[in-house]
Amino acid sequence: TKLGMTQLFLENGELLPCTVVQAGCIVVGKRTQEKDGYDAIILGLGEAKEKRTSKAVRVAFEKVGQKAPRVTRELRLDAATVAGYEIGQAVKVEDVFEEGQLVDVQGRSKGAGFQGVMKRHNFKGAKSSHGAHEWKRHGGSIGTNTTPGRVLPGKKMAGQHGNRIVSVLNQRIAKVIPEKQLILIEGVVPGSKQSIVRVQGAVKKSGGKKKA
Repeated sequence: TKLGMTQLFLENGELLPCTVVQAGCIVVGKRTQEKDGYDAIILGLGEAKEKRTSKAVRVAFEKVGQKAPRVTRELRLDAATVAGYEIGQAVKVEDVFEEGQLVDVQGRSKGAGFQGVMKRHNFKGAKSSHGAHEWKRHGGSIGTNTTPGRVLPGKKMAGQHGNRIVSVLNQRIAKVIPEKQLILIEGVVPGSKQSIVRVQGAVKKSGGKKKA
């Protein structure tokens, strides 16, 4: 869960803006090769409101002595690693991440409503003088010639801005606070306060794995 932003001072006096992420997932289920055809653990975060949870989901988690989580995610692992986890076990942040590690963060960006092409796609806009009249913030022509005679798919136009899944890559972990299960990530990550974000080791760079 994204809590907000703070800042750290480095030894050379430089100020480093950081995003504070609250970890603390619990193992709420397991997948095995014999039963499901693959090995994985199911991680749960938070607690879902009862009115937003179906009876089937509530009963399924009650059978294993857990309350229905707000969010669940499957994490595929090898059979030996899956066997080492027990249902109800907390996954501690210090066992997964370390300071200096590179991570990829995924979250839902803040919604900005219906916006025009200048804000949504960074269009320059037309001149504001010499007879421009009402066309200063318009996107210009959207069509084509007689052939094909239609607006092509993917044309940049006005529409819903934000409120979509965004990933930022190769963010560095500035600090890990085990006693509070907090991660401080350099820079900004997508989403508003109290929104759910997904943090994993960087896929495209070599510094994404925990060294220990």
